[in-house]
Amino acid sequence: QVQLVESGGGLAQAGGSLRLSCAASGRTDSSYVTGWFRQAPGKEREFVAVISGGGGRTTYADSVKGRFTISRDNAKNTVYLQMNSLKPEDTAAYYCAASYRSYTDITYRPTSAGFGSWGQGTQVIVPS
Repeated sequence: QVQLVESGGGLAQAGGSLRLSCAASGRTDSSYVTGWFRQAPGKEREFVAVISGGGGRTTYADSVKGRFTISRDNAKNTVYLQMNSLKPEDTAAYYCAASYRSYTDITYRPTSAGFGSWGQGTQVIVPS
């Protein structure tokens, strides 16, 4: 089992940037696909980005493509989400999640059902 803890959320102005971190502990010996999801009040949880275990492949939701970048440093057991050009609609609780499925399987249709370990979330607020 992998335990995940998000950090780096907070308040940012529209057009600004934040970098979220997802620190993993526990059974981190093998590579794992890691994704970011977000959930706004009254809204369903939605996929944001996913990265392969080795970090060589990434997939993004259309809503964040070109603005957000997912990356990882496996030596630090950490996955990042760099968020640039933030918009008010990016306001949400952001969650990282680890999957034990293949990257190909996950990216066919990235949903929360494909991820087995979840962090507690970190809040991102972008005022309008």
